Amino acid sequence: MSDPDSTTSAPSTQHTPLPKRLGLFGGSFNPIHNGHLAVARQAHEILALDRTLFIPTGDPPHKRDGALAPSLHRYEMVRLAIGGTPAFDISDIEIARQGKSYSIDTVRELQRQYGPATKLFFLIGLDAFLDLPSWREPDALLAACSFVVISRPGQSFAALTSLPFLPNITTKQLAPLDAGTNNRLDLPLPSGHAIICLALPPSPISASDIRQRIQRGAMLANLLPPSVESYILHKQLYRED
Repeated sequence: MSDPDSTTSAPSTQHTPLPKRLGLFGGSFNPIHNGHLAVARQAHEILALDRTLFIPTGDPPHKRDGALAPSLHRYEMVRLAIGGTPAFDISDIEIARQGKSYSIDTVRELQRQYGPATKLFFLIGLDAFLDLPSWREPDALLAACSFVVISRPGQSFAALTSLPFLPNITTKQLAPLDAGTNNRLDLPLPSGHAIICLALPPSPISASDIRQRIQRGAMLANLLPPSVESYILHKQLYRED
């Protein structure tokens, strides 16, 4: 899920009960790779989520270049990648929305779909979370769901002390995360939600590297689920810069 730019039909309750703890994992997934899946699995287990919802971003309203595959392909790659994991699901909420939209729109729509009994956990990289003050209605987002802030290479949790909505957090509290001696820190918010910091093992896989490998005709072994690799090759995605 990105900000800016993020509706899907309401979840069916006929056969599957609504989750009490729902993870929201958004992104361009361009393409989805094993690093994304590893993060989702670890966060799902640590947080004891009932379900994790993958939310591919829509096509940007401005012109696209070949670096971003059309949303229909990115959606299908996510669907293939998570197909063997019952606890993972996918939503077209941001793809289906017309025009420019924001993460707060997505969270509010999901609140309406799932109801007040479902707690939402917004999975986000540390680098993106540091930009939260510039997003649309950041205070409303913090009041609507918990944020699960996941470590990113080259980023320090100590940078959270610069955020205006965390005035009482200290570098001493965050130091164990950066040192690797603690992998989780929960920071309660007045809303009753929390900012949950997770220091997960870094992934060497990046979508940009995968796209470059495809352009060069290099090997993709162990970077992508086999179904996603087959789809990319069949549809001839990412062949152009």
